[in-house]
Parts: sequence; C-alpha cells; structure tokens
Amino acid sequence: MSDTISAEQLRLLIERIERLEEEKRGITGDIKDVYAEAKSTGFDVKTMRTIIRLRRLEKHHRDEADMLLETYKNALGI
Repeated sequence: MSDTISAEQLRLLIERIERLEEEKRGITGDIKDVYAEAKSTGFDVKTMRTIIRLRRLEKHHRDEADMLLETYKNALGI
C-alpha cells in the first residue's frame, strides 16, 4: 500500500513541477517582452540587467563587489 501512496505522491509532485515549469516559460516570455519594449524606447538592456542583478544583492555584498571592481580597475589602470 505504501508503494501506491508513494507512486501517487510522486505523480502529484511531478505534475506540480510541470505546471510550474509551464508558468515559468510564460513569465520568461513576459520578461523578454518587457526588455524588448525597453530596448525599443531607447534603454540599454544590458545595463538594465546589471541593475536588476545588483538590486538582488544585499547592500554589503553589493558594496564588496563595487570595492573589488574598483580595486581591479585601479590595478589595471582603467
């Protein structure tokens, strides 16, 4: 009986993952559309992606990354 329950539980989990993957594809498409809109209005998409990546970081991680970037730039004379 536990094999039946485990199989049923596994099937339900797989189906949930499949639904979420489908939603993720839809959201990914929506994000792509927003970037295309931003590009068509003159925004630099690469810079926008960088800003979004930086906003995900906690402040101390962002400060550390900025410090390292400045250190490397100074070392290279940039």
